Amino acid sequence: MLTRRQFGLGALAVGALGAVQTGTARASAGYDYTSRETFDLFERNFHDSGATGQPTDTNEHGGLAWGQSYVLAGFVRMYEAYRDTHYLDRLVTNIDLVLGNRDSERGVADYRGESLPAWRAMHPYTVGSAALKDASGRPVLEVRSSTSYADLITATVLAGSAGDRFTLEVKSSRNGAVATFPDLSMDPDSPDYAVRKILDAYPTPNQVTARDLDPSGTSLPAQGATPLVSQPVIFAVHTGMITYPIASFARIVLRTPKLRANRRYRAKAVEYLAAAKAAAAVHDREWRQTDDGGGHLAWVKGTPLGYDGTEMPTNQFLALGLTYAEIAAATGDPAYADRARRMARTFARELKTDEDDAYTWSYWPSFGLTYRGFSAADGVSEFTPSGGGARQIEDLSHGAIDAEFAALAFRHGLGFRGADMARFARTYSRNMATTDPDGVPTTFVRVDGTGGLATSGQYLQAPRWMAVAQWDRVVFDHSRSIYEARALVPSQGSHIAGVAYLNWQARRQD
Repeated sequence: MLTRRQFGLGALAVGALGAVQTGTARASAGYDYTSRETFDLFERNFHDSGATGQPTDTNEHGGLAWGQSYVLAGFVRMYEAYRDTHYLDRLVTNIDLVLGNRDSERGVADYRGESLPAWRAMHPYTVGSAALKDASGRPVLEVRSSTSYADLITATVLAGSAGDRFTLEVKSSRNGAVATFPDLSMDPDSPDYAVRKILDAYPTPNQVTARDLDPSGTSLPAQGATPLVSQPVIFAVHTGMITYPIASFARIVLRTPKLRANRRYRAKAVEYLAAAKAAAAVHDREWRQTDDGGGHLAWVKGTPLGYDGTEMPTNQFLALGLTYAEIAAATGDPAYADRARRMARTFARELKTDEDDAYTWSYWPSFGLTYRGFSAADGVSEFTPSGGGARQIEDLSHGAIDAEFAALAFRHGLGFRGADMARFARTYSRNMATTDPDGVPTTFVRVDGTGGLATSGQYLQAPRWMAVAQWDRVVFDHSRSIYEARALVPSQGSHIAGVAYLNWQARRQD
């Protein structure tokens, strides 16, 4: 196994080449991941398979954001690689289906009861809640959990030690985690008042909080079990991932005279541009900008998800930044350009240069409350009352979104320089690219080369770093070798995108 530094400083070109070629040789009878025939085969098979991430899926469980969005992005890259309108036609077919599954089209609503032109999500991402009822069926206590997979949690009311007391057990069937709160009262003046005792115990297994639905304190919840239900939320990162390729279609058509002259493409570009703008506008209430020229997104307090009231992770606000940048490029609208520039400035300030002149950065923005930590006394968050500080380094998969945003901002003149792109490329080639003990190409988990060897959920996302591959050939060669060494047959939308990105970069290098 090659260390991060050994690999990054040229081992691929010298000592590691044999290992990479060995992996490639094992798959020599497999697929050419830089050919359009391979992409077309995989894309057809993916859609025929019915795997999660079809354009007909809803986004209730993230199928559009983390499945079909990548397929759409793959069609964009394949068009840019080959200039064949077949891929624009495939985009039109799938985008129309995706737009048909917006909440406003389906007649469904978010947690506020609003039916909006975007895509809500619930399990496993959002807070789960259950309204516990008294013996007459009247809701008296809302129990919430801000952990993932909250739909697999049940709140059970048990008898207390006296008639005016009850015990609450909150248990997950997913991992067996259980939090027990004995002898609670519904009297707000009691030292055992349920809402206060549960809050004082935070954080508990399953991250439980509660809300009083009957401030009179006259009724106890009836004994029995009530499952929690995840609440519907529209995530900016989901909106960004889905609308990025939709806005890209509009940019391609409106900035290409021959395509713009095509009545069908032009009409679709106008329609899709309006749809991307409308979806992005759903998150206007989450926009925050600073006097020093920065900008980011933050969750509004009371949004039913973990860390409501705090700044979003870097990859999550930059995902919507991709859409801002494409809309700006398609239209020249200064408002979208301003937001993309502000996001670029904010992200640039998060970047640190390491000993190999590569960039590293954290998953949560270092200026944010989640990164720094906060207490219940600060009143920051309803569903995560306190946090000790989450300072983990960004990982390869989420970091690919960040790097793609930086490269897009660079290409559209909205931020960053060529030297920055070279440092992002070295983040991959010098920090993450490596081989396993058998000499098979793989990656480390995090952008600083830590986290150990990655699982398939990370290393198979490597081709999504192609946005910066032109600044370091290792990014292309190594990520391609990951697929070749395993003779990968894609099973996810992101793998389809990976093959498209390899085609795209291969054509750029020819």
